[in-house]
Amino acid sequence: MQYRDFGKTGLKVSALGFGAMRLPEDDDYALECIVKSFELGVNYVDTAHGYGAGRSERIVGRALQGRRDKIILSTKNPLKDNTAAGWRQRMEESLERLQTDYLDLYMVVHSISWKAWEENFSQPGGGFQEALKAKEEGLFRHMCFSSHDTPENIIRLLELGHFEAIIIQYNLLDRSNEPVIDYCREHNIGVAIMGPVGGGRLAPPSGPIQKMLPGGAASTPEVALRFVLSNPGVSTALSGMNSVEMVEENCRVAAMEQPLSDAERAQVLRALEEVKKLSELYCTGCGYCMPCPNDVNIPLNFTFMNLHRVWGLTEHAKRQYKQFFAEPGKKRIEGLAASECQECGECEPKCPQNIPIIEQLAETAAALGD
Repeated sequence: MQYRDFGKTGLKVSALGFGAMRLPEDDDYALECIVKSFELGVNYVDTAHGYGAGRSERIVGRALQGRRDKIILSTKNPLKDNTAAGWRQRMEESLERLQTDYLDLYMVVHSISWKAWEENFSQPGGGFQEALKAKEEGLFRHMCFSSHDTPENIIRLLELGHFEAIIIQYNLLDRSNEPVIDYCREHNIGVAIMGPVGGGRLAPPSGPIQKMLPGGAASTPEVALRFVLSNPGVSTALSGMNSVEMVEENCRVAAMEQPLSDAERAQVLRALEEVKKLSELYCTGCGYCMPCPNDVNIPLNFTFMNLHRVWGLTEHAKRQYKQFFAEPGKKRIEGLAASECQECGECEPKCPQNIPIIEQLAETAAALGD
């Protein structure tokens, strides 16, 4: 296992961290996976107050027994009611579940946005003031946050000067936070990456992705992890590992002294640029074709098609496309599937790329439909 400086905290974190958001359903097997990662050198585990309604913290707490002083522990406090009492209660619940009297890294607010900071969390007598008190009491050592806000707003939060580390998303499919990572490297702020394997999207085999490396790679997750860890601003990649085999494979990758050489990283970046160009050839997602009079979500259908056609992530693309057919109460996406196209032709004159939309919707339905 490789270890890296975690910003100005003084901590050395394993290149691979255990993300405990989606644990195996069996508690004992989930415990086995976490302990196995510790045995293979992982020294950073991340959970949250809300994961599994507290189940994740309880299992992590079991895994920490007998090794608390060797493991860097991170959990998160959700932004619910912003009273000092509410924030303190949630923190104390986390400490109890985790069977510890202190936290190494505390995401004092989970998934914060700049708007929520200004209008809620930083207000007098609220969560932030209580977090400052808790830190003085020694209940946590390093103040951090996680965020899904825009890169510009994440940097605004960092510029406040309160935070020593962050958890943000970054992977082959989403590189939007690279400016944040660069900022953190310049200002010695620790960076833990969530979703290095795209939240599971990069788990299935993908020929195009595996061929991004000279000579190929053993798996798609290997390329994904090596790419994330090759960014010099990244301290650790948090992977949700739900099998012992996955733990062993990811630890093998994280043991590489140099995840990617300069030449290999340059080649992957070139390949990603080609993928971007190819994706835009089919659809840039500009939305000019919308609204569809028959409620077909044209851009989203083409996004799923690109996952299949360009990235080779066919299994994931089919799962996403299937959401169009979910029951109304369970549906998570707007609009209708490509198969519902009535071929009215209203969309095609609006497309600035002159894409044959009707033809490509038919291809999408044929490729991704059941």
